Amino acid sequence: MSRLALLRWLHGFLPAPVALRWSERLRGGLGALLGIALTGGIGRLLPGNAATIPYLIAPMGASAVLLFAVPASPLAQPWSIIGGNLVSATVGVSCALLIHDPVEAAALAVALAICAMFALRCVHPPSGAVALTAVLGGPSVHALGYGFVLAPVAIQSAALLGAAIVFHALTGHRYPHGHAIPKPAAAPQDAASFTRADLKAALARRSELLDVDPDDLETLLRETQLQAYARRFTEFRCADIMSRTVVSVTPQTSAQEALALLGRHRVKALPVIDAARRVCGIVTRADLATVRRGASFQGLRSALARAMRGSTADAPRVAALMTTEVRTVTSNTAIAELVPMFAHFGHHHIPVVDAHDRLAGMITEADLIAGLYQQSFAAERKQA
Repeated sequence: MSRLALLRWLHGFLPAPVALRWSERLRGGLGALLGIALTGGIGRLLPGNAATIPYLIAPMGASAVLLFAVPASPLAQPWSIIGGNLVSATVGVSCALLIHDPVEAAALAVALAICAMFALRCVHPPSGAVALTAVLGGPSVHALGYGFVLAPVAIQSAALLGAAIVFHALTGHRYPHGHAIPKPAAAPQDAASFTRADLKAALARRSELLDVDPDDLETLLRETQLQAYARRFTEFRCADIMSRTVVSVTPQTSAQEALALLGRHRVKALPVIDAARRVCGIVTRADLATVRRGASFQGLRSALARAMRGSTADAPRVAALMTTEVRTVTSNTAIAELVPMFAHFGHHHIPVVDAHDRLAGMITEADLIAGLYQQSFAAERKQA
């Protein structure tokens, strides 16, 4: 091997840059701190002492890295940690009981645990350490027998998972990442576009497991594709693509009236404006649906009574249901700036305001796609 080839080979060991803000890195560390502290605290409350049931087992540290540092990973999802740890613990205890040589038992336990996790779709790397702990944990672990699966493995796994769910909810992160997620509007179709079938075929040709959910990967690729497409039209402004006729409501509009407007105009969100037509919130079909889901028999009877009296004074109002933190853009905003907004904006509707912050229009993902397509078509015709 030449010196140059050796340098190239060694260069492959260099880690890739971490494209993550420092605030997110610190957030992951704080989550692990709280999660492990909570899990260990619960372990101390269990009957017995650390000599019989460990307060914490080492694999929980590895699980904490996944749950708090890379929560979007398929390996960090609830079924992965619970299923993977329980299956591996069961396999490890069985191998420890049936095979006297610890090295042989450990090797077989890890191998069988991997196969079982693949079969049950709960691959969780720290679970391999759970299987090893069941075999090599010493007399105290061996004395627990299959009780090791329940305490400490099941209890500590559930405690750490519960801590992760609460922590991510409080810090505004989506966890768990379900298999099926709402997909953004597709990018304009051309020769360079791809379909879900193309993505599946490309993944099927790989001989290794990628640590990314296919839905997340597709969303990222489509966002990148749309960003690259929008970059071609930096002179194209929001005023060129926005819907100027906007159906809006006020904070005092009743929830029933807002639902009727959504159905009548076939839209999914309504901007909420004050007396000066300034945007003070946005209400979606999902927001209004909570009124229906949360209605009790008593609430229905009260509504009927109000209807018989011809009164709607006590009806739920938009002000109590709307989202007040609304991202708006001006009519002069370049459409290329809309792509990251749509990628991280929950409602997928962005109100457009004029120079006086008054509602001037609304842009949806469909408006963005249609505008980009029309501009592209016009540019192609001009070149022809």
